[in-house]
Amino acid sequence: MTDGVAIAHDYATQRGGAERVALLLARAFPGSPLYTTLYDPAGTFPEFAALDVRTSYLNRVGPLRRSHRMALPLLASAVATHRVDADVLLASSTGWAHGYRGARRTVVYCHAPARWLYQRERYLSGEEGARAADRARRAAAGAALGLLAPGLRAWDRRAAHRADRYLANSTVTARAVRAAYGIEAEVVPPPPALLPDDGASRPVDDVAPGFLLCVARLLPYKNVDAVIGAVCELGDRRLVVVGDGPDRARLEGLARAAGTVPSSSDGGGSPDGAGEPRVRLLGRVDDPALRWLYANAAALVAASYEDYGLSPLEAGAFGAPSVVLRDGGYLDTVADGVTGTFFDAPDPVQIARAVEEAAVTSWDDQALAAHVDRFGTGRFLDRIRTIVDHERHDG
Repeated sequence: MTDGVAIAHDYATQRGGAERVALLLARAFPGSPLYTTLYDPAGTFPEFAALDVRTSYLNRVGPLRRSHRMALPLLASAVATHRVDADVLLASSTGWAHGYRGARRTVVYCHAPARWLYQRERYLSGEEGARAADRARRAAAGAALGLLAPGLRAWDRRAAHRADRYLANSTVTARAVRAAYGIEAEVVPPPPALLPDDGASRPVDDVAPGFLLCVARLLPYKNVDAVIGAVCELGDRRLVVVGDGPDRARLEGLARAAGTVPSSSDGGGSPDGAGEPRVRLLGRVDDPALRWLYANAAALVAASYEDYGLSPLEAGAFGAPSVVLRDGGYLDTVADGVTGTFFDAPDPVQIARAVEEAAVTSWDDQALAAHVDRFGTGRFLDRIRTIVDHERHDG
């Protein structure tokens, strides 16, 4: 353990921005244990395997590891009964990790107050593309949360107020922390986790450069359908979507309906006239493939409301501008006219116009790189270490 520091994260069962930040926190304090409720090695980033991961009793139940939403009503109890042995606990939290007890001091890095308590309908959405069994499990979890919500909100607020220091990943999250808990949180934006020089790059089969890229979990509120609709307004533009989720089947139907465009390999369509798909849904891809996609995209397109706009920073690191919704965390991470272009609503026509604007803009690679550097890994880790050191020695 690094000088009495422990890390906590809600659950390590998926590949997302919060999980990447948890790995960064572990990198800041090498050798520290990572406490979490559920750990699914196949579902999350392989780097977790190198850590001292300490799971709750719920981890013995296989279906919960593979579908953490089923466990939501049980997580407060799992966290409350799992004691942490540390001088300082650094909790990467979207609603539960801030509830671990036992450490002398607790620093919370908040990605968002618990969406399943304060934005339950949005968080549990995704019925359209889900299998019947998945819909049934989600409905059961939603019903249980509805009954337990008052008690869970009370537990959540008590846990928040036990923390000695609160940090937020964005101005959006800082406002949400203030609204939910009455706590003023310092904004410490995380860096882009995927950078050109940090690993290998590998081309993706049957994808030619020059496409529009959308990186998102496939949930209705991510508005990937609006991005697909925008591409259908744009003639021969192609879209590559990276991500998976319960809305995938519905989006695959929209992708099929979008048809084809002339093959980019021959400039005039394939010999049989079939062309290539206008929209490709790749599902999850590994980091080498994602590096290649960022480096070969004409632009990133994102139409969801996000607490923190991470993907535009990653795109900018590879020299790609972003076309994003003028709302939420994108206001923190996209500089209008410098690193990207905004649209005002997740509407296909508005998105298409913004894509066309980005296409005729001369983007300055140096300006893109300078903007991304403001969110560098070194700055983030230095600030986190300074805060934890203060709590350990002066708290």
